[in-house]
Amino acid sequence: MSFDAISIAREVLDIEANALLHLKNSLDNSFVKSVEVLSQCQGKVIVTGMGKSGQVAKKIAATLASTGTPSFFLHASEAIHGDLGMVGESDVILSISYSGETAELLKVLSIVKRKKLPIISITGRKASQLAQVSDIALILHIEKEACPLGLAPTASTTATLALGDALAVCLLKKKGFKEEDFANLHPGGNLGKKLLVRVQDLMLTGENIPMVFEDTRMKEALMEMTTKRQGCTGVSNGQGELVGVITDGDLRRLLERNESFLEKPVFSIMAQNPKTISQEKLASQALNLMEENKITSLFVCTSPSSLKPVGFLHLHHLIEAKII
Repeated sequence: MSFDAISIAREVLDIEANALLHLKNSLDNSFVKSVEVLSQCQGKVIVTGMGKSGQVAKKIAATLASTGTPSFFLHASEAIHGDLGMVGESDVILSISYSGETAELLKVLSIVKRKKLPIISITGRKASQLAQVSDIALILHIEKEACPLGLAPTASTTATLALGDALAVCLLKKKGFKEEDFANLHPGGNLGKKLLVRVQDLMLTGENIPMVFEDTRMKEALMEMTTKRQGCTGVSNGQGELVGVITDGDLRRLLERNESFLEKPVFSIMAQNPKTISQEKLASQALNLMEENKITSLFVCTSPSSLKPVGFLHLHHLIEAKII
């Protein structure tokens, strides 16, 4: 008998996809009640389970915690040996067992019941002991596991994981959790940088800003560009307002036309209405603006209505800060 890995893999994915589709169509008011109870939790959401369900519970707890719902995983076996001390009076229990008959988990819940904490369960059997002791039972109807022996949890764990994600996203939206909130919980990675670092954190300021007046001769403007090494210079009027920009590209085009321009005033050569950005904007927004306009630098103002530059931002600054 030949072994066809692709066919087997596709069958597994079909089974798990069907499990998710069935889960989607079977959602009912129990899910709505679960979201309501979890959103009103004044303490933490304690996610607990054993075995493969425990592994899924860890991920669900991590997802909840990273999306604005304080949560942690409690191993059911460890719980009955002292870790129940982590459970507070304002917590909500989210218990996971597909069979609904996991002895360690049921023992934990018998103790939790005495504390009168809300218990939400995810299980595959409405008649299970777990469902019976829960205040709300979310029932997974899985026709079959992807494992051909019907032993290893596969479709059931996939559906449980997806249901946990659904709960987390509903809570995120119900609480009005925003990108900034997400970034505050993920400050160490590239995502945190993209959502936390602002233009004012990276821009050049003061004398480091390449800038000349509009009546400056191109000879001096070229020196400013060479000295500041930013590939361009801004042009300001007598009120200190940004009125134009001259770039390396402009110089190359002038040289290609063999023009004598060194004695000309910059206002006769500059490009008008240069792109600017407010200093409080995210650095990632500055990157988007550069990409949209196919430019490599921006002058920075205090606000969208201001024409007086207070900073200068180059693509290299974003690369160095690993915003890209």
